[in-house]
Amino acid sequence: MKIGIVGGGAIGSYYAGLLARAGTAVRLIARGDHLAAIRERGLEVRTPDEQFNVRFDATDDVMAVADCDFVIVTVKGYSLADVAPGLVAAAKRGASIAPLLNGVDVADRLEKLGVPRASIIGGLAVVSVFRTAPGVIERRSAFDRVVLGELDRVPRARSSQLVDALVAAGTAARLSDDMPLDLWRKFAVIVPMNVVCGLSRRPVGYTLASERGRALMTGSLAEIVAVSRVVGAALGDDDETKLRADLLALPAGTQPSFLADLERGGPTELDLLAATVCRLGREGGVPTPIHDVATAAFEAATRTL
Repeated sequence: MKIGIVGGGAIGSYYAGLLARAGTAVRLIARGDHLAAIRERGLEVRTPDEQFNVRFDATDDVMAVADCDFVIVTVKGYSLADVAPGLVAAAKRGASIAPLLNGVDVADRLEKLGVPRASIIGGLAVVSVFRTAPGVIERRSAFDRVVLGELDRVPRARSSQLVDALVAAGTAARLSDDMPLDLWRKFAVIVPMNVVCGLSRRPVGYTLASERGRALMTGSLAEIVAVSRVVGAALGDDDETKLRADLLALPAGTQPSFLADLERGGPTELDLLAATVCRLGREGGVPTPIHDVATAAFEAATRTL
């Protein structure tokens, strides 16, 4: 089995390192000084429990994944169009494409870019990883979970095969029997965090410290739950109760990568996240005033006149 990983940032590099150490043939698409460091001395991976160095194939040519059996996609949502040619080429040769992005409609976006929907496996990652220096990756979270599954909910051997490879590499990977619902569960945590941290420009604790701030957080969640119920991946009452408790219990210093992107004034995943809530709500006739306001504010913050 050969696994290509498109997106040599923190998460993609981390999984490339784990898989390569376990003996899987890996090809990572990376760039710049990070790519140069990996080629020169290998990748250094640090976790709360260990530190190791591993060498594997790395290149900046996205077409190099065309001969892989699986392609894991870990780029930011705004870079999908840039890497699509390599994904299309790999899919045409029989590869399964497994995006680990934050949104709920990534498969739709890939399909519009030419990747056959039948080639796509749904996926998500729950982990906190940082690139601390060129060629150095650090996992700071105690948790490291990957969920994979078929988007049409029909079991296939390919999903199990990729889960098995990740488990053998040391990741707590599991197979989902309802991948669309699992994607919405993660979405319903990430987007409220982006909303409150993006609007306040501060970690989540500053918002959760007030009753009005907590209402903003839970209001964002309520809109997402309502939208999920008109798109065929309905979050249930039990889901909403658990998600609300999880959001209100977030450590005060928690802040999403979206906040850093917003503060830099560069591209963000707004279109993949809060703006998707607005779009799907509008299409389904569900009001989303919190996300409408947040999206307008975030667009204004990064707009060049």
